[in-house]
Amino acid sequence: MKQLPLGRTDIMVSEWCLGTMTFGNQTPQDDAHRQIDMALDAGINFVDTAEMYPVNPISAETVGLSEEIVGNWIAKAGRRDEIVIATKVSGNNPGWVRDGRGYDGAVIREAVETSLKRLKTDVIDLYQMHWPIRGSYMFRQNWTYDPSGQNRQQTMDHMLDVLEALGDMVKAGRIRSIGMSNESAWGMTKWIDQAEAKGLPRMASVQNEYSLLCRLYDTDMAEMAVNEDVTLLSFSPLACGLLTGKYQNGAVPDGSRLSLNNNLGGRVTDRLWPAVQAYLDLAAKHGLDPVHMAMAWQRTRPFAVSAIFGATTSDQLTQILAGKDLVLTDEVTAAIDAVHKLHPMPY
Repeated sequence: MKQLPLGRTDIMVSEWCLGTMTFGNQTPQDDAHRQIDMALDAGINFVDTAEMYPVNPISAETVGLSEEIVGNWIAKAGRRDEIVIATKVSGNNPGWVRDGRGYDGAVIREAVETSLKRLKTDVIDLYQMHWPIRGSYMFRQNWTYDPSGQNRQQTMDHMLDVLEALGDMVKAGRIRSIGMSNESAWGMTKWIDQAEAKGLPRMASVQNEYSLLCRLYDTDMAEMAVNEDVTLLSFSPLACGLLTGKYQNGAVPDGSRLSLNNNLGGRVTDRLWPAVQAYLDLAAKHGLDPVHMAMAWQRTRPFAVSAIFGATTSDQLTQILAGKDLVLTDEVTAAIDAVHKLHPMPY
């Protein structure tokens, strides 16, 4: 599998990344470990987790389990040097982590050490902030987004405090690189500008939702990424399983994400189902598995992408990996753009 540099660092990551947010909840440890082995065998060297995982549901009782399961694999497999590990510190939250407290410089210094212990490793390759403290338009908040209450100087001071703490962690050899998640173009450029001005670690990546059904990234964020050499770690490239077709015609498979979250975090709308069907029909017309088409499309983008996908079971992972070498034709990519124009922003 093709490898690409993570931002301006010397870290090379595969163009697909194994997500772990079901590890410890829907995915038991033995299957999770099997998935990591399978990913490595397929040429995927990149594993993404977070301190608050697993999800569906998120709870204070399960926080950290996904990191622990990855850590147990590291301890058992002895293959730490073969994988790039990414994790995240949580922002302000309903109480899952730190009784709801988000992150500042002091929290980051503590949270890094906690994640290192869970992961059973000496260094985290990519340390990310899960969402901006000031707020975000991600998670369907774009429809009513209002930044007018933000305090610019407070934001700048917070960024500097966080970057200084991250710089300390880099100097101490506890982390190698940093990234943001659920961030805006303005936010990314400010993080980068502050870092460059102060000689602090520079954002290498941003982890935002990006799929055939969610293309908010295509404009301002894409311009930022190209000009600032920021790698997109696209999450939900299969749109929470919607692009597999398994939910069409009212189907709700037992144990599926839709069975646990009845609107998939606000993604289920009246406009959704015709959009999904259009992509399913397009894949069928060209003799493609819709899962393989959705994943292969990620590598056609005019900016650097490592697509983070997850599988509840190793059987699902087998199906996804079967399409790892697919390259879409110009005809198919043009047809995808045509569908996108007919069904923009279905949620």
